[in-house]
Amino acid sequence: MTPIALALAIFAVMLVMMAVRIPIGVAMFAAGSFGYLAQTDWGPYANFLKSLAHARFSTYDLSVIPLFLLMGQFASQGGLSRALFRFAAGLLGRLKGGLSMASIVACAAFGAVCGSSVATAATLSSVALPEMARHGYSGRLSTATLAAGGTLGIMVPPSVILVIYGILTEQNIAKLFAAAMLPALIMIAGCMIAIGAYVRLVPGHVPDHDQVERASLRSALAGVAPIGLIFVLVFGGIYGGVFTPTEGAAIGALATFVVALARRELGLAGIATSFYLTAQSSAMIFLIFLGADVMNSALALTQVPNQLAEGIGALGIPPLAIVAIILLVYIALGCVMDELSVILLTMPIFFPIVMGLDFGMDYSEQAIWFGMLVLMTVVIGLLTPPVGLNVYIVNSMAKGVPIAESYRGVLPFLVVGLLATVLLLLVPEIPLAFVRMMD
Repeated sequence: MTPIALALAIFAVMLVMMAVRIPIGVAMFAAGSFGYLAQTDWGPYANFLKSLAHARFSTYDLSVIPLFLLMGQFASQGGLSRALFRFAAGLLGRLKGGLSMASIVACAAFGAVCGSSVATAATLSSVALPEMARHGYSGRLSTATLAAGGTLGIMVPPSVILVIYGILTEQNIAKLFAAAMLPALIMIAGCMIAIGAYVRLVPGHVPDHDQVERASLRSALAGVAPIGLIFVLVFGGIYGGVFTPTEGAAIGALATFVVALARRELGLAGIATSFYLTAQSSAMIFLIFLGADVMNSALALTQVPNQLAEGIGALGIPPLAIVAIILLVYIALGCVMDELSVILLTMPIFFPIVMGLDFGMDYSEQAIWFGMLVLMTVVIGLLTPPVGLNVYIVNSMAKGVPIAESYRGVLPFLVVGLLATVLLLLVPEIPLAFVRMMD
């Protein structure tokens, strides 16, 4: 079997196992094991496995993942999502489509203490969907808004996806967080503009005269002020050089725990649930890490990734076009796979290709810029059929709303995501602006 045929066979094994609903971490591990054994025998394979888990999981930087996940769980179990939505609704509720806009703002703010798109979408949906339905918002607009808003959970720092990208590519996590700031603001503004345009151009999805009760902004602000303080504490400390991202994640988790206790909404059951869900999510992420390591090692033995990089470099295609093609591949993969799996599977293949291109930037800046582009394609993939994980999660919580309606509703947000991606592709200075201020 030729190397390219073997590489395709490895991917085929993985896709078949995924199609029969085998967890993707297990599918990657099995496909990688098949590819590894096809090129060696049991001795080298067993020797490889012997040290694999320790080599991967003894990495200190990985500890930031469960800490940020725990921070998000404390925020969710402690009722902080309700405080955020109440405050945002108080600010924007009187506007046409104001509750949808408030959901976007609340998702972005919750993302600052969460780091997960699915957790952000699910948590805010439990709060916002009943409120939007009570005020006459259509199921299409409500579910689409919360699915799109949920993606801000991985754009607004801390982002678990950026942490994983930083570990895989050996980039500074603090700089990746800084680079995500402006793209996140662009997405927030774009989503709110899209909502404003949609409710005016497509009537019937919001009430003509919305009677949103305007909560006291002073009391609402008191409810969200601790979240702002946590964000300043964590990221002010990281960017100020007071502590590392891992230490910042630990401090953020502790501060969120204290705030949740002070709100008297986090009891023993909520604490136990927070630790259990954190352990569950961490185990899932680490299993995918392990499976991706086995599969990528098998692909590396075929030499196909190196041959692919050399072949693309010899084609004479403009570097920007090559990156654009890679981004289209990411969008296509994001339609059928979760974001974590896509990044772990493809980064060893695509990252060397991109870093071998000349864009007039130094190595670190080019790596960070590419990371922001990958992040944007992940956001698009979370909303794109036939899977669109965020759309699926939110729709499952909105009883009686056909999934087709939710997919139609996310179309304006997909346009925003595509336009933002093109903007970052053509103007690298946008994501690099805050990074260069740190140097």
